[in-house]
Amino acid sequence: MLYTPLSLNYLRVICITHIHGDHCYGLPGLLASAGMNNRKDPLTIIAPEGIKQWFEATQAFTKLYLPFELHFIEAEQFDSIEIGQFTITATALSHRVPSFAYCFEESTIRMYPDIDKLEQLNIPRGPIWGELVRGNDVEYQGQTLMSNAFTKLAHPPRKAIICGDNDTPEKLDSLIEGAHLLVHESTYSEAMKERAGEVGHAYSSQVASYAQTKQIPSLILTHFSPRYQFSPEAEVSIEQIRQEAQTAYSGHLFLAHDLAHYRIDRAGLVEEVKDAKDKNE
Repeated sequence: MLYTPLSLNYLRVICITHIHGDHCYGLPGLLASAGMNNRKDPLTIIAPEGIKQWFEATQAFTKLYLPFELHFIEAEQFDSIEIGQFTITATALSHRVPSFAYCFEESTIRMYPDIDKLEQLNIPRGPIWGELVRGNDVEYQGQTLMSNAFTKLAHPPRKAIICGDNDTPEKLDSLIEGAHLLVHESTYSEAMKERAGEVGHAYSSQVASYAQTKQIPSLILTHFSPRYQFSPEAEVSIEQIRQEAQTAYSGHLFLAHDLAHYRIDRAGLVEEVKDAKDKNE
């Protein structure tokens, strides 16, 4: 985060997918940095069982003092939570240790009056319209005007799913409906699918086929094995994963890389923002 325009003081929640080191070892350093930046606000951490005990042991042995409270929520017992403008939910995946996917769905969207409906009933502009837009039902001339019947969202709720390690994409079925974006690991190419199954990981065409079947508009693949080099000329190149995924998936495909910044616009379309400092939203 030191190389991004994001501030640790504005961080509201940390969602940890599983307890393997490459997904959690950065937590103590991140929290220590937040403390050194004089963060005071409480921070929520949603994580599988064991993360809290591991962190508290690390904190005790290293004498790490934090000037803010931590609120741990076990992913196994987690239903949903409202954080900022989003509702966060989770579902269990399939890996060598308990692993989870987190779904982020927009919950606070500007409302507008449905002018056509209101004018058809000759409901005058003014306080009544304002109450309906604020989400309040209104009594008017002997009838109840339901807020949700006379208002409309500025845009559909945006929805993104970010997964931990997972060898069975179908585990996402309970969350996937209506998602604009799926971020999923693709540790291996199809040639390594047997190895992928042995170690609880996914491969390129497997994830891409699932996204195609579920009609997910945008797919970001990540968590690539180091064997795949980002140079197209390499003997074992990341382009193998890209080509296999493109064969199985017709949506917008991205291969994640360090410090990549993606944006979901109000129509639900995903784009990579090349200059995050200028376009961070």
